[in-house]
Amino acid sequence: MTQSTTRTIWFLTGSQNLYGDDVLAQVADQSQAIARALDASDEIPFEVVWKPVLKDSASIRRLMLEANADDSVIGLIAWMHTFSPAKMWISGLDALDKPLLHLHTQANEALPWASIDMDFMNLNQAAHGDREFGYIQTRLGVPRKTVAGHVSSPRTTQKVGVWARAAAGRHAVRTLRLARFGDNMRNVAVTEGDKVEAELKFGVSVNTYGVNELVEVVDAIDDAAITDLVTEYADLYDVAEELRAGGDRHDSLRYGARIELGLRTFLTEGGFGAFTTNFEDLGGLRQLPGLGVQRLMADGYGFGGEGDWKTSVLLHTLKATAAGLPGGTSFMEDYTYHLVPGQEVILGAHMLEVCPSIAVGKPRIEIHPLGIGDREDPVRMVFDAAPGEAVTIGIADMGDRFRFVANQVEVVAPQEALPKLPVARAVWKPQPDLATSAEAWLTAGGPHHTVLSTALTGEHLGDLADMLQTELALIDASTDLRSFTRELRWNQAYYRLAQGF
Repeated sequence: MTQSTTRTIWFLTGSQNLYGDDVLAQVADQSQAIARALDASDEIPFEVVWKPVLKDSASIRRLMLEANADDSVIGLIAWMHTFSPAKMWISGLDALDKPLLHLHTQANEALPWASIDMDFMNLNQAAHGDREFGYIQTRLGVPRKTVAGHVSSPRTTQKVGVWARAAAGRHAVRTLRLARFGDNMRNVAVTEGDKVEAELKFGVSVNTYGVNELVEVVDAIDDAAITDLVTEYADLYDVAEELRAGGDRHDSLRYGARIELGLRTFLTEGGFGAFTTNFEDLGGLRQLPGLGVQRLMADGYGFGGEGDWKTSVLLHTLKATAAGLPGGTSFMEDYTYHLVPGQEVILGAHMLEVCPSIAVGKPRIEIHPLGIGDREDPVRMVFDAAPGEAVTIGIADMGDRFRFVANQVEVVAPQEALPKLPVARAVWKPQPDLATSAEAWLTAGGPHHTVLSTALTGEHLGDLADMLQTELALIDASTDLRSFTRELRWNQAYYRLAQGF
């Protein structure tokens, strides 16, 4: 356990009273050792809490209800040390409303061949006890992740750690409040969505506030606080000369700081973890928020441009999933292509709002004109994204359900300098290639706004989608467009049938 003591994972062990007190005492000792090993792993950034061995249906159901009611519990790990008759688990699993991982393991890594007797076999029978448990989970349709392997294996702890992070993401979105400052961009389809369904499906509460409600807070910010924040900017970033104290555009930097402090105040007082803005609805704001939005994203807030609340929800969720990992996670938009054969890449950017967590080197604060919004020139951080393996993911409302569309990519350095592009940007090579990736993305109805993460992998996204019971269309190195299209059709049938009539 390395990151958080406020979020916990419960470790459950299944057995039964058939074996007697001596065997059950050994079961308890060995399961506690497994739980301690998981808790000590650097891969699992949350406290793993051992629970007494479960031996009957009443105690199992009671424990599941306790887990549901405990807001600190983000998920449960279950292991059948011996044979735990699966009918005991039916009511408990049916009641469970937290992510579940089935750990298929055993206490010993190697078999003591020369000393194995029936007492050993009686104690160490997870190989068939977990099959009983696996059956009942499948029979009940319980969403879960299954990991097989000894707890000392790096593969085992890595997979458990990925699942634990996804559980933290689910936990974050289940309690998320999002503030929309104004509506979404007029006539745009993909940023629309069913906010009632989003709260039912994900737990997030999405509500709209007049921009001038924010303006009142922005205008009331104390000048001394603005001076302190501008000093912080100078310490952390490379600030353009014209924006520094004494420069002819210094007032613009101070107003950018005023916007950031106003946003922080509004979001903190309202308990919001995500927000949106829209250049078509700025009310009394003198600038389109840029710098402040970038810094708020770096602190874990979700954000979506042009009122895109769905991407804002996704960004906050993935920020929570990735917390503490190397790399960064940002709001992003596929903007334009480099289509030279053999060199194909995507150039992603946005008007202003790309998170500095993905930056290589020290970001530079600059000011440039913005041809939309009809306001003063806004300040923003300008930088290139750090190279590395990454994922992009977007969320689309398909009418009867939400769909995640994701692509495994490699972020690369720009092939040449970009001296006239006054925004933060990322360049990436999509898998399996640009043409297949773009064709698959468009076929899936993926949005133009995404989240780009150099901290997360396709496995994190898959685990999170499973926990949220949401379709994931993943484009990776093995993607074939014909097979991908068939998968989408199968998914459409499955999700419609799964919802019932």
